[in-house]
Amino acid sequence: MVTINMPPVIVHAPHASTHIPEGVRAQILLDDRQLEHELRMVTDHFTNEMVDIEALGAVRIQYEYSRLVVDPERFRHDTNEVMATKGLGAVYTRTASGEPLRDIGPGVRERLLRRFYDPYHERFNATVAELLELHNRSLIVDLHSFSSWPLPYELDKAPDRPDICLGTDEYHTQDWLVDLAAAYFTSKGLQVRLNRPFAGTFVPADFYPKDRRVASIMIEVNRALYMDEGTGDKSDGFPVVQDLITGLISKAEAAV
Repeated sequence: MVTINMPPVIVHAPHASTHIPEGVRAQILLDDRQLEHELRMVTDHFTNEMVDIEALGAVRIQYEYSRLVVDPERFRHDTNEVMATKGLGAVYTRTASGEPLRDIGPGVRERLLRRFYDPYHERFNATVAELLELHNRSLIVDLHSFSSWPLPYELDKAPDRPDICLGTDEYHTQDWLVDLAAAYFTSKGLQVRLNRPFAGTFVPADFYPKDRRVASIMIEVNRALYMDEGTGDKSDGFPVVQDLITGLISKAEAAV
């Protein structure tokens, strides 16, 4: 719920959950061990905890299901989604390594989208609209993480991965926002790249690309900075990363 005292900032964590409802689990062809491995690879672990929301007073929107249920950041229609060619559109049919994940017809796909995709986007659209009504502006910070080595499905195979990747959109990411984020992380001794190994940032469909009052930037954090990628557990680096991300958003919040 948006209140009048909230700043015009949304912290978005679309890929942090590992929750798969029982009915959807039955569609997935992997056994439990294989599914656990898949979730370890594709989940953006702990990104929902990476910001001190109480300190910022911002809105947090978190997708409550795993991206293996549906991926809320993919375009709804496969014809618009580049990753659909790898079986990784809004409804995944392939694993990160290209193996079959599920075999479903178009009717099942549409039911999944109506149940797990559309309500999420409706809520996001409504939240942005409320913030615009209150502040006449809105900033979306789209939080992700990435493996320290390229996964099989990823388009960018370069092995020299940065600490932080900033993803931008031509229409919705202003230069001041990129400059602020890049300077901030660089000043903390982190290696930063723009749109590598991942590009783009999330804006809900009602505003993309229609309303420049909605700013957005994606922050992708190298998992080696804050977790053990083998076990999936947090490392001692997590509180450091949490302070860094919260600090950056605080600076952006003051400038937006």
